[in-house]
Amino acid sequence: MPTEIATLGGGCFWCLEAVYNQTEGVTSALSGYMGGPRPNPTYQEVCSGMTGHVEVVQVEFNPEIITFRDLLEIFFVIHDPTTLNRQGNDVGTQYRSVIFYHSEAQQATAKEIIAELDLDRPVVTAVEPASPFYVAESYHQRYFEKNPHQGYCMFVVGPKVDKFRAKFTSRMKK
Repeated sequence: MPTEIATLGGGCFWCLEAVYNQTEGVTSALSGYMGGPRPNPTYQEVCSGMTGHVEVVQVEFNPEIITFRDLLEIFFVIHDPTTLNRQGNDVGTQYRSVIFYHSEAQQATAKEIIAELDLDRPVVTAVEPASPFYVAESYHQRYFEKNPHQGYCMFVVGPKVDKFRAKFTSRMKK
């Protein structure tokens, strides 16, 4: 089965990971960090905003089932691409909206879909080449699935998952 990688940052990685783990054609979604110069950053270091890293989800997907463009369409519905370095109460460069591309085709698709977005405010989503990906600590993986009743999950992650389920029912894993 051929797979590709997509790496996306759009606020807290728990939100993105929870959605993409429920998306048909996605073989894995891992929370992690990308974009900063320091190797092997920790969650605490990234949260400080001093490492330059972004909380991201690295999505492995089967392009015969779901395309990179499809993944981006979901991405632009489940986060706000018009707020610079912020998603809701999560503030800082580690929460910025960014698409880290892994090929020229991904870069072109990202720029194309951003140009097509018809929003009330300008889109601030960055499109940058992928850099080393560092997997987040194990307790971050499948966080929403393991902690659905935790406050942040109930009030932030849950509504994004619900939005995905309502808009992309046909894209959900069976």
